[in-house]
Amino acid sequence: MAAERWNAAGFRTRVGQVLHAFVAQEADLLAEVDPALGPVADQLESAVADGKRLRAAFCYWGWRAAGQPDSDALVRAAASMELVHAAAVVHDDLIDDSPLRHGRPTAHLALRAAVTGHPRPGAAARSLAMLVGDLLMSLAGQLFATCGLPAAYLGRARPLWSLLARELIAGECLEILHTGAVPDTAASLKVIRYKTAKYTVEQPLLIGGTLAGAGERLRAGYSAYGLPLGEAFQLRDDLLGLFGDPERTGKADTDDVRGHRPTALLAETWRIAGADERERLRELLGRGGPDRAGLDAVREVMRRLGTPDRVENMISARVAEALDALHDLDVSACAADALAELAHAATVRPY
Repeated sequence: MAAERWNAAGFRTRVGQVLHAFVAQEADLLAEVDPALGPVADQLESAVADGKRLRAAFCYWGWRAAGQPDSDALVRAAASMELVHAAAVVHDDLIDDSPLRHGRPTAHLALRAAVTGHPRPGAAARSLAMLVGDLLMSLAGQLFATCGLPAAYLGRARPLWSLLARELIAGECLEILHTGAVPDTAASLKVIRYKTAKYTVEQPLLIGGTLAGAGERLRAGYSAYGLPLGEAFQLRDDLLGLFGDPERTGKADTDDVRGHRPTALLAETWRIAGADERERLRELLGRGGPDRAGLDAVREVMRRLGTPDRVENMISARVAEALDALHDLDVSACAADALAELAHAATVRPY
């Protein structure tokens, strides 16, 4: 990988090769236990089949920006961040009962075909999906521990894994606890920070930097860049979740509203809505969630109040904050360019 210019597509290929080989081997070992486990093993492989590999990229540049050279062992360590993400996605889809991911049925729906004879096939498939997510998280730790970096390097970063898991689970729990409550922007932003921002950008950067021996000042700079950028990433996801084209996003455009999830988009709409508009929203969101016509009506309320533009402004402000922090980092021009490119890739996504 050339020092002057980062090859983003080439990096994604490298990470993909690591993930596919590692997970395929683990899936084969699982299926060897009993042929009945074949569908479960298939879902392990499906979980890593796609992705932008952003988390691996942030880990990689946390390492490189600290002055370390390109390393195949580090790429393996960075790929473990994608297994954390794969685990989180399987669990998140299960919690939210989402039907689609990357245009394919989610794990808990795909696994129904394996349990057609079960007296409670839906519950059985959900249980299998939960176990797939658990195994993916375990495999993330295994790939990290066996990546090939010196034990002393891995020891420096190991405490961050506990922090990553604690904060990710805290964010998931907060989302569940706030679902169905009166929408509140501060609460929604806290969910975003812990459920997504930290494990998507900040923690991968810090893990890469800590592996590389980055000092306290550089690590603080990573957080100053990573937290607002991670929040912008999820705010963009919220917009895509309701206003995006499912053919392009690969996800259903109904999940957030029908699930009454505490998104900043809904919270901001509620905050600026008048009494009549709030009553209309209560009517639309009640009785188990709106139908297709009701979803269109929710979108119309949001557009009339200008909420999508407000969320766009929140995204722009956070990206600007991240880029300002990046400007203050004492890193090579190559690292600065790559991190700026990643900021764009994470937050400028088509509808």
